[in-house]
Amino acid sequence: MTSKPRPRKKGDQWLVALAWGINVAALIAVVLAAALYFIFYPVSAAPKEIVKKTNYTATMPATYTPNPFALYLPTITPNPFSTLIVAQTPTPFVIENFSTQGRAEIITAGTSVSGRPIEVYAFGNGERQKMIVAGIHGGYEWNTIALADELIQYIFDRPDIIPSDVTLYILRNLNPDGDARDRGVDGRVNDHGADLNRNFPENWASEWNRAGCWRLAETNGGTGPGSEPETQAVMYFLQSHKIETLISYHSAALGVFPGGEPWDADSKKFAKALSKATRYPYPPLETGCVYTGTLADYAVSLGITAVDMELATHENTDFKANLKALDILLNWK
Repeated sequence: MTSKPRPRKKGDQWLVALAWGINVAALIAVVLAAALYFIFYPVSAAPKEIVKKTNYTATMPATYTPNPFALYLPTITPNPFSTLIVAQTPTPFVIENFSTQGRAEIITAGTSVSGRPIEVYAFGNGERQKMIVAGIHGGYEWNTIALADELIQYIFDRPDIIPSDVTLYILRNLNPDGDARDRGVDGRVNDHGADLNRNFPENWASEWNRAGCWRLAETNGGTGPGSEPETQAVMYFLQSHKIETLISYHSAALGVFPGGEPWDADSKKFAKALSKATRYPYPPLETGCVYTGTLADYAVSLGITAVDMELATHENTDFKANLKALDILLNWK
């Protein structure tokens, strides 16, 4: 005799419903898990391609328009070791009587960002080559350009002061774009906004600690070592000549800085001699600034005895004192 199934009790119905609910929930969870897997880990016949990130470098246009809102003038604390600049209007330089007395050779060493010529005046034809560079900071240090012009005219009128075994090169204005833009704070950089005396390859840095350094307006060291056309013009000139001794003129007031890091021994001797003749401070005044990418450091890396020498103010050329410096330069061995 077959037994009949035991009838369900009313209390068992909720257990059945619970069991079915758990089964359905588990099924839904499995489906969701599979869907999420295929979304985040798609199946493909080939491995996924890795896309390399492209680095974009922003460059400034060839023409430079100063941004008045970028200046720090309203909040700047003046450097106590410097003097206020006296703005002047630049005028073209022309050697008097040049057309009738060919006592100098004018060499175009290169062009600026905006196409202005970088001119070098050559005197003498001796084997021992000397060089003066002015105007590296353009219109902000306009008096170094004025000094170079005075020296050029003085030597042109007195060619016998050049020793027979010496050739002297005077680069009167390394930053003609800055000089044309402004004979004030905005004239310091070139038309790419770079400080040319921080753009040379030796000890180059794109940025630096501004403590104790010039910071009246925005500036940088260029997009890379020797990136600027003005810098490249000087580099090529130095590499293609046999310069023994070099003075890079600046203003104002800090003294005479030997090139090299640490300071080159021969450049220190040269700086001491110049300081004794001009009364510019040596050792130079210490402001805490770390100098990078300077012309003097680069020149020393090429075996040249070199200094950065600062005029006493932003206004005067100290012409008489620098005639003594010229004599030391011409006769330095």
